[in-house]
Amino acid sequence: MKRLVLILMLLASPVFSVQPDEVLDDPVLEQRARDLSTGLRCLVCRNESIDESNADLARDLRLLLRERLVAGDSDEEAIAFIVDRYGEYVLLKPTTSGSNLFLWLAGPIMLLIAAGVGLNFLRNRSKAHASVADTSLSEDEKERLRRILED
Repeated sequence: MKRLVLILMLLASPVFSVQPDEVLDDPVLEQRARDLSTGLRCLVCRNESIDESNADLARDLRLLLRERLVAGDSDEEAIAFIVDRYGEYVLLKPTTSGSNLFLWLAGPIMLLIAAGVGLNFLRNRSKAHASVADTSLSEDEKERLRRILED
């Protein structure tokens, strides 16, 4: 039984990333902070939200977010403040405007280019194969080949 409790505690470690001294007294503000912090990236852990991360920087970001909410910022204003300070990389879901639009479209464009290059290669290969198959050996070449194979 003790082992099961220990295993469950180890598996639930991300739950303990928000420290008790960070939790706001107002449950509505705390829920807003939790909802917003799940969309912000920990700059140390890369693909982990600040809500799940135990890094010191993630803690600082959680506290900053809660400070902005207590100060009366809306959700958008609090996120904009953090993005202005740390850059758009802090968002787990980046926006699809401006220079990010190029990044969003780069994958599908590269896929289409690769498909075009592949189809072009296959078409040229089949044409080359057909032209090679049409050429046959002359009688002199056949005789020479026969002699080489007999030796």
